[in-house]
Amino acid sequence: MGRAEEPASARPIRVAVACTPSAGVAVEMPVALPSGASALDAIRASGVLERFAELDLAQLPVGIWGRACALETLLVDGDRVEIYRPLAVDPKEARRLRARRRG
Repeated sequence: MGRAEEPASARPIRVAVACTPSAGVAVEMPVALPSGASALDAIRASGVLERFAELDLAQLPVGIWGRACALETLLVDGDRVEIYRPLAVDPKEARRLRARRRG
């Protein structure tokens, strides 16, 4: 006899937590969580808050696959939770500066 299959709600979900705490530093941590876990649960489980003390979730927006979300948003298997930091330079201004340098 085969093993009884566990319900989908009991299976862990696998997600990734990604952030760029500073220029030139990019981190992506895989995390396994119980079904029903939130974006905040994934961020805490990843250890990025301990590793990068400069990450302040009260100040930084969070998203899933490039779309802003609340920390309470429930995750599904395969999600990528992202912590966004402010841009150092406005993208339009950066293009203008590059164009001026090129002549």
